[in-house]
Amino acid sequence: MSTSAAEHLSPAFPERAAWGTAGKLRAWQAGALERYLNTDPRDFLAVATPGAGKTTFALRLATELLGRGIVKKVTIVAPTEHLKTQWADAAARVGIQIDPRFTNRQVDEASDYDGVALTYQGVASNPEVHRIRTERTPTLVILDEVHHGGDNKSWGEALRTAFDGAARRVCLTGTPFRSDTSPIPFVRYEVDDAGIRRSASDYAYGYAEALADGVVRPVLFMAYGGNMRWRTRAGDEIAARLGTPMTKDAIAGAWRTALDPNGAWIPSVLQAADKRLSEVRRHVPDAGGLVIASNQTAARAYARTLEAITGTKPTVVLSDDAGASSRIEDFAKSSERWMVAVRMVSEGVDVPRLCVGVYATSTSTPLFFAQAVGRFVRARKRGETASVFLPTVPIILEHASRLEEQRDHALDRPQRAGENPEDNMWSEEEGLLAEANREEKASGMLADDGTFEALESQAEFDHVLFDAQQWGMGGDVGSEDEQEYLGLPGLLEPDQMASLLRERQAKQAKAGRTRRTDDDEPVAAHRALAKQRKELNGLVAQYARKSGQPHAVIHNDLRQQCGGPTLDKASSEQVGERIELIRRWFVGRR
Repeated sequence: MSTSAAEHLSPAFPERAAWGTAGKLRAWQAGALERYLNTDPRDFLAVATPGAGKTTFALRLATELLGRGIVKKVTIVAPTEHLKTQWADAAARVGIQIDPRFTNRQVDEASDYDGVALTYQGVASNPEVHRIRTERTPTLVILDEVHHGGDNKSWGEALRTAFDGAARRVCLTGTPFRSDTSPIPFVRYEVDDAGIRRSASDYAYGYAEALADGVVRPVLFMAYGGNMRWRTRAGDEIAARLGTPMTKDAIAGAWRTALDPNGAWIPSVLQAADKRLSEVRRHVPDAGGLVIASNQTAARAYARTLEAITGTKPTVVLSDDAGASSRIEDFAKSSERWMVAVRMVSEGVDVPRLCVGVYATSTSTPLFFAQAVGRFVRARKRGETASVFLPTVPIILEHASRLEEQRDHALDRPQRAGENPEDNMWSEEEGLLAEANREEKASGMLADDGTFEALESQAEFDHVLFDAQQWGMGGDVGSEDEQEYLGLPGLLEPDQMASLLRERQAKQAKAGRTRRTDDDEPVAAHRALAKQRKELNGLVAQYARKSGQPHAVIHNDLRQQCGGPTLDKASSEQVGERIELIRRWFVGRR
């Protein structure tokens, strides 16, 4: 076919009117629809950044296929119970009636419905029921966040059993794909130049494109470090500063200590996030905030802290509580300030007024991070900016700096030898916090299990990450430096935000402010400079381990880019510039 999507949607197909429309399409949605109609495939994979509108695209396509008589029924498979209802409500708005309460015991839906909404788990529990339904009637199967089909072998096999006989299948996902090697059903894989089998999308729309189109909000990441102290399973007490170079075990311990509800880090960060939300609500009156917790115990504790800060109980959403979906819906329609949740609000849930987030979870996979940030980026009007508060953990900062990158799912893991770790999505940092990831799945991650005990935590404002660049020189919680960044207007175009950040950083530099010392007493210049040199040397050592380069080469690269003499003769300002530069290197900004 050579006709345009607009011609395909013309009154030449009057039967489609019975199904309504999904409203005016965005450019990418129209482009994806045109590609589908021109190629007329049985399987179609659309990869679009969270918040771009994958649901609208899929439902418009469903109206076309139903209107043409190519399919008679629609089956939607989603990750959660809440998303089933969300899909059913969205489908009803375009005249497609979906039953979100269908169970495997029913076998057939009532005649009032044009199809059903299921969860991946529900399909896996009895795929034969859905195979019979799908083969009996020409069916369009929409697999929302299809990467869940690779969660384990049995789920993938169940999807193939249930939907191999479907007339049409549309797979949807955000970016990036999962980072394991389980093949995803109905996704095409192609071998790239390096001999690696990677997923091949039929249409892709990344965050960078969506940002340029004004479809999503730019994200202001607020990074917080601080001093941590904990006791290991061997009974040793460890003290470390989150945000400075340390071993992978120390990073995991410091991160876990920071997330402990009984420490001072979480209350300080929640206080800062609430201040940021107040500033945003001056320009976006209904703006809401979301805290993503590691587990239910932590979520309840964080909610109590927020209540003490704000004087109002936040909405708490726990996946196994009755009424969780209705609480999300009520929060979305209200103007309440805060919601606290575990995993069920991290993916696909549509609460467009969410503008401020706190990433208070130990999950470190790029997929989860992208989906979590996706809850805050859905734009309603130009100028809205999302703000997400993060712990200063290397792999999380790396994910934040690489938000705009497009990644595909690879079935073959690249060989490490001779590769640039920063270009390898399975770089060593991917595995730094495997222990923390395993802990996230346990309900008692922060409980005293006899093997780990968080003793003390303290928060510090570290820096702002915006457009993959670091801004700010850190400061105490409540300091003038922190308050200036928390007080950035909540309604700014990206170029205006970048300009303000440059002004704030220049103001700090002119005032001669640096990162906090261990106390508030004046420090002799030679001691302050010695401390800076020590910090730089530590960063160089960590970067040497990461890159494999000798320390001297890294020091020379820093000197060439920043200018100035050798380290032993460099001034405080010159050493500070090198520290800021190498910190940018850690998040992929050479």
